[in-house]
Amino acid sequence: MRYDPTAEALARIERKLDLVMQHLGLHDYAPPAPDPLTEVRALIGQGKKIQAIKVYRELTGVGLKEAKDAVEMLETRR
Repeated sequence: MRYDPTAEALARIERKLDLVMQHLGLHDYAPPAPDPLTEVRALIGQGKKIQAIKVYRELTGVGLKEAKDAVEMLETRR
């Protein structure tokens, strides 16, 4: 196994950063994934159900019936 000074330096920096974050009470969380249905929900909120169904179909690739059912389910959860 070869000695890699860059990898060793990076490991030291990561250890130090972990200690600093621990001391400050910070956690290394990944940012939440964006909601792919944000636009669909906004259209539902604006009363644009047909447009919401179209966008849902574009995003998911499902048929008209499935998209309509899904949008109606989202509509009831508002």
